[in-house]
Amino acid sequence: MNRSNKVVTLDSVIAFLKRTHGLYINGGWVDAQSRDTLPIYDPATGLQIASTVDANQQDVERAVLSAHKAFLSGVWSRRLPAERERVLLRYADLLEQHAEELAQLETLEQGKSINIARAFEVGSTLNWMRYTAGLSTKICGRTLDVSIPIPEGARYTAYTRKEPIGVVAGIVPWNFPLMIGMWKVMPALAAGCSIVVKPSELTPLTLMRMAELATEAGVPDGVFNLVTGRGAVCGGTLTTHPLVSKISFTGSTVTGKHIARSAVDRLTRLSLELGGKNPSIVLADADPQQVIEGLMMGSFLNQGQVCAASSRIYIEAPLFDRLAADFELAVKGLSLGPGMDMTAQINPVASRAHQQSVQAYLADAQDKRAEIISGKSVPAGDGYYVSPSLVINPDPGLLLTRNEVFGPVVTLTRVANAQEAIIQANDSDYGLTASLWTTNLKSAMDLVPRIEAGTVWVNSHTLIDANLPFGGFKQSGTGRDFGVDWLDAYTESKSVCIRH
Repeated sequence: MNRSNKVVTLDSVIAFLKRTHGLYINGGWVDAQSRDTLPIYDPATGLQIASTVDANQQDVERAVLSAHKAFLSGVWSRRLPAERERVLLRYADLLEQHAEELAQLETLEQGKSINIARAFEVGSTLNWMRYTAGLSTKICGRTLDVSIPIPEGARYTAYTRKEPIGVVAGIVPWNFPLMIGMWKVMPALAAGCSIVVKPSELTPLTLMRMAELATEAGVPDGVFNLVTGRGAVCGGTLTTHPLVSKISFTGSTVTGKHIARSAVDRLTRLSLELGGKNPSIVLADADPQQVIEGLMMGSFLNQGQVCAASSRIYIEAPLFDRLAADFELAVKGLSLGPGMDMTAQINPVASRAHQQSVQAYLADAQDKRAEIISGKSVPAGDGYYVSPSLVINPDPGLLLTRNEVFGPVVTLTRVANAQEAIIQANDSDYGLTASLWTTNLKSAMDLVPRIEAGTVWVNSHTLIDANLPFGGFKQSGTGRDFGVDWLDAYTESKSVCIRH
């Protein structure tokens, strides 16, 4: 490897990895009651780089009580909106000051390209943090005209107000730990809530660092708490705790359903951003170069470990052979290597277990004689690599045809026309995102309403924005993140009626 392409690990990153890590509760690190620990691995090598606490029920109880006490005290919930905004803007500034440190931690624990860590995990997160900080001063209710007729001659003034919901449990996945973590933390704090956040046991390091920076920015003690651990005990205790008023979960549909069932018993407020088996429909009049450029990124960004990634591409027959050849050329040209190598285009997936899961889908397809086109061979060693792959005109019976693979595997399917493409695209339990590729405005306007997905792009895929609401249809989740109404999910509406 050319040394100039390899990122030199910062001393601050090395020092952070060497720490003995605890839990972040009431504004500082505390020792856990649990004696169990969890190893953190570098996906590029398979070597352990750190360890964290596997929190038990008593540890989670301590964190939730800290958050609840802080909320009741009003130290944050009753602070002036402009004051909360200033603190959260300082928080974003601190992320920017520590940008390279956080990007490197993200690459080392998750495996993604340092380029993606810098651009998305840090750069895009900054945009979201500043956008959400501004929402602190935009919380508003409505004044209402009411027609209460009694007693005769009485007059009424009515209005609604938004109040912070209380303690929020934020459950964060392993694919974009920093960015999605801040999608939990920032709206909770902007609304005046307290939060207990649980990162994935695979990728906790960047959020652990962000916990420290929250206190440095001026977030009061107890308002931001962080626990690390497995889902069964740590996550289960957090999401079923009676003092948690709101759960924000991003992850698998299976786990999301389990959380939803338990939340129903207590009527805990819930936002779920779950899986996707996202289709792209390419019409015959689409621009081939635009399609290749857009869907190569939309399909293989972060090794396809993106809930919004395009994984099913339906191409009208006149354009199919050309695009299939272009996709094959593009996939075979992708370079594989560690995330700290700035020239590597495909990096390892996040864990050994996930590598085996993706490989099992490909093995099933191969056993059933599917046509598979794979990219370059994976690097030697113990890294968690999977070669990027295309599956051509897959049989509906393949496991990867309907299940979310969440890896660098994409299907290309020939369709006769747009009608067939729409039918196949909608034939899924999921409905998170989709894209339509065409140069015909009428086709775009006619077909977009027929696609069953929470977000539909035209001539792009996967690109999101803080001002664009995001969430899923069907089994891809409930609720919406982002946009000017984002804080509605972290507040309760109170109606006030005054006789005068």
